[in-house]
Amino acid sequence: MSARVGIIWNPSKTTRESLETALRKAASAARSDVEQQWFETTPDDPGQGAAARAIESGADVLVAAGGDGTVRAVAEHLAESGADVELGIVPLGTGNLLARNLRVPLLNPAAAFRRALTGEARALDVGWLEIDLEGGTERHAFAVMAGFGLDAHMITETDDDLKDKVGWLAYVESLGRALSASGTLDVRITADGRELDRNSAHTLLVGNCGMLQAGITLLPDADPGDGELDLLVLSADGAAGWVDTLRNMVWDNGIKRVLGGGASAESSESATHGRMRSLQVELAEPRVFEIDGEDLGETTRVSVTVQEGAVRVR
Repeated sequence: MSARVGIIWNPSKTTRESLETALRKAASAARSDVEQQWFETTPDDPGQGAAARAIESGADVLVAAGGDGTVRAVAEHLAESGADVELGIVPLGTGNLLARNLRVPLLNPAAAFRRALTGEARALDVGWLEIDLEGGTERHAFAVMAGFGLDAHMITETDDDLKDKVGWLAYVESLGRALSASGTLDVRITADGRELDRNSAHTLLVGNCGMLQAGITLLPDADPGDGELDLLVLSADGAAGWVDTLRNMVWDNGIKRVLGGGASAESSESATHGRMRSLQVELAEPRVFEIDGEDLGETTRVSVTVQEGAVRVR
């Protein structure tokens, strides 16, 4: 078996020598003859341009070796270009959100490379976000989830030095500060052309995958290849509201589902779950919006659509 592989790697996460060693181990274990080319990301090109050059060079598999930002950038180019090229992932970041949801081996680059070389490809939907920012309207793709509120503040409030030392546990340290920064605000939400009966929120998440670090699942119905996106809107205000939110997450959409009850995500007074192919969000005041763990900045308007089966990922 042979493969033409373009490795798009982030030099801030590892060295090329380490990746080459892992790739040799994977190719040997898979008994695969690998024709490889290497494309380094930069601050000005987090992966889209590198992916384009790799495709032009004749690669039939692109391996994104880096964190969530590198994976998102490569997936964005594949979705936008429609290239007949498959995606592999060597997770090297803190969150590794898409890799976690697809059960790509973590902390083992050789095992991740082997899956990229030999794994069977599956269709992956991609969400497209159109967002109004201070510099104008921008369009970005996401593979896992996007939103504002608690999740976004956990990203922006996390101490970078602590994250380098303890990894995803740094997000726990940021939770208290995130709660205080996530006050409710007026919001108008329209899903598939129908306005939701929810006019205030402190957190909104729309996702293609539902799991965060430590096995925390916020979107229990999310399926990365079903052609739809999943929505969670939280509006807890005060102790009673937070008790209702926790009950909804832990019991209604957690333990109860494990015990066989509830075929789909249940909503409550403070938590609204839904599924859609398009979404429009208008906010009464600016909020920080993030995609796949990346802070985009503050906005008051966002629209989201899904591109079904946009990428084939191993």
